[in-house]
Amino acid sequence: MEFNATPRSVQGSSASRRLRRAGRVPAIVYGGTDQPLSIELDHNEIYHSLRKEQFHASVLDMKIEGKTQSVILRDVQWHPYKQLVLHVDFQRVSAKEVIHTKVPLHFINAETSPAVKLSAAVITHVVTELDIECLPANLPQFIEVNLAKFVAGASMHLADIRLPVGVKFVPHGGDENPLLVTAVMPGGAKSDEAAEEGDEAAE
Repeated sequence: MEFNATPRSVQGSSASRRLRRAGRVPAIVYGGTDQPLSIELDHNEIYHSLRKEQFHASVLDMKIEGKTQSVILRDVQWHPYKQLVLHVDFQRVSAKEVIHTKVPLHFINAETSPAVKLSAAVITHVVTELDIECLPANLPQFIEVNLAKFVAGASMHLADIRLPVGVKFVPHGGDENPLLVTAVMPGGAKSDEAAEEGDEAAE
């Protein structure tokens, strides 16, 4: 994905307000061997780009003064109650340097899983994104979690899925195998496995 940027010579809160009134968004790009660069963006263009999930988890092509720089999105400031982008941060990336970022999880086949189709279990997404490290070329836009064989009462951890080639999970608080998703029976109902155990105990 790509976006257009223009160098920003005037800085400060009053200058930023004037930019926003003119339909522009103040931003900054930093990292790499170059100095941080203040830039401005077209509000409508960046607003629609930010609505796309892949814009948040992709290496982006920033077009500026006839040149292209590879960057990733680092931070976005939104207006508290208006659909307005106030400020955006980007970080330069190098093809040979590992980057640390967040990638969303896509849970697929939940509706057709035994947990939902046979047991009417409630699927709860405990984690919706992962902190990862990888080279820019290996950065996935998302990571799939296949729930096709998920049964009621089950849970799935990070170790139960396969990360894309070249992607490494970055743990927080020492948790190297976080819980990703659970299938809970509604209204205190028991899963088939739990029911069988109860029947055996009664016998």
